[in-house]
Amino acid sequence: MVAEMQYWKSVVGNLFAPEVAVRPYVPQCRRLPPRVLAVQTAWKGIESILGDLIQRFGIHTDRCLEFGVEHGYSTAALSCFFSSVVGVDTFVGDKHTRDSRDLFTATSYRLSCFDNIRLIRSDYRDWMANDDTVYDLIHIDIVHTYSDTFACGLWSADHAKCVLFHDTMSFPAVQRAVMDISRQTGKLFYNFAESNGLGILI
Repeated sequence: MVAEMQYWKSVVGNLFAPEVAVRPYVPQCRRLPPRVLAVQTAWKGIESILGDLIQRFGIHTDRCLEFGVEHGYSTAALSCFFSSVVGVDTFVGDKHTRDSRDLFTATSYRLSCFDNIRLIRSDYRDWMANDDTVYDLIHIDIVHTYSDTFACGLWSADHAKCVLFHDTMSFPAVQRAVMDISRQTGKLFYNFAESNGLGILI
């Protein structure tokens, strides 16, 4: 209930604030990375634009952090482009996920052959409280409330050149949070409309 209140507080509070431009992201080139997992995912399609996105925005490819791993589809895709990927998740789902099983063992096994991926079982808040690392890119796909997305996204915008937010089209609260982070940080907001939406702050 509190999370939804924060969403409406943002909607009302920003009625007279400067409008945030949401620029459509249209990839110039789409190509599947060499490592694509055979699991069901709402992320399918996004993996094909990662190379285009990295090249267009001049993103370095050393360190990547992911909040929200679940079955590991996006983690594996990101690992094709970054030297090191850290995936942080509780691995027990949330109110917006369809699978509430403990996925840590299965996902760890699925990704065990990728030596540049490290999985951490942790709540995003606990991880943020103890991490001062600067990353090249951070991907966020956590519980889709305004307050959680804003808190995680604002920290991420301070710790990476580029931050990706999944589900900007399927969850208005996620898009609202990304708009508010863009307004507060001055980062540009691009949106890829496919695959439930991918917000890009750069």
